[in-house]
Amino acid sequence: MNASKIKSAFTGFAGIAIPVLITVAILIYIFVLGNPENFQGKNPANHPLPGNYLGIVYKGGIIVPILMSLLMMVLTFAIERFITISKAKGKGRVNAFVARVHTKLSQEDLDTAIAECDKQRGSVANVIKAGILKYKEMIPEKSLNRDQKVVAIKQEIEEATSLELPMLEQNLVIVATIASIATLMGLLGTVLGMIKAFSALATAGAPDAVALANGISEALINTALGIGTSALSIIAYNYFTTKIDKLTYSIDEAGVAIIQNFTAHHN
Repeated sequence: MNASKIKSAFTGFAGIAIPVLITVAILIYIFVLGNPENFQGKNPANHPLPGNYLGIVYKGGIIVPILMSLLMMVLTFAIERFITISKAKGKGRVNAFVARVHTKLSQEDLDTAIAECDKQRGSVANVIKAGILKYKEMIPEKSLNRDQKVVAIKQEIEEATSLELPMLEQNLVIVATIASIATLMGLLGTVLGMIKAFSALATAGAPDAVALANGISEALINTALGIGTSALSIIAYNYFTTKIDKLTYSIDEAGVAIIQNFTAHHN
């Protein structure tokens, strides 16, 4: 993970979303979970009412709003990546589109192939269109030999790919980071809660099984939130990287088809 990727991850949409989500999580923790109606005697310092999960989560401590903000980040960036990658695929199935372009190239029908790209849209279509336009440009070129023309087409495809792929991978570094730290933050909250529970028990002087059970239950809330958030992050990250890999494969496949057709028809 290089510095440029980290820097780009925290700009644009992420730079706005992260502080907003942290603020929202803190407000929910204070005013929703910490609502006095959720506690005995309507006092947040007391135990939560029996069966009141909002109060139980509130008692998880100061780590809870951090975990809530991480959870909301995962959901927000998952939705944002889903929309972006869906647009990158363009209209219709990518495999069918690549097959149609391959057919048109084999027939030397470049204008129809470009029209297919305009109809499909998306990142894959953008890269293929750039390659076909370069292909078309190289046909009448007399100052270059065949190998030089092939290199020019390859470079055009690689440059177009380098412009499209960062857009697909943006913000995934944040999802991957959350997958790594959410469980650790949950365990930290649990440890802090356990320390607090046993300290209160020691101060009381006499064993109080109910108070101890409540304290442990409240501490484990952090573990549950942390593991759940981490699991969602891992699922989202793997899902989107798989989608991106498929798009990259389609781009590579189309690039090879363009080069092969040019070599075959302009030997």
